[in-house]
Amino acid sequence: MSVTNKVRELRKARGITQLKLAEDLRVTRQTLTAIENNKYNPSLELALKIVRYFDLNIEEIFILEDERNEE
Repeated sequence: MSVTNKVRELRKARGITQLKLAEDLRVTRQTLTAIENNKYNPSLELALKIVRYFDLNIEEIFILEDERNEE
């Protein structure tokens, strides 16, 4: 199973730059880029900060993808 997220879509829909979001979350822009590209899963603490920042439920931002092949 893998985790994907909607951070980029939410950020863009709200007109927030990567730099602004990174600063508000107190992470580097490179970390935010990796999260948006699904190259890095944030820590639980950072995931909760993102959830709080966007005022959404965790399931609305982070998606657990089932990698099993359904036949």
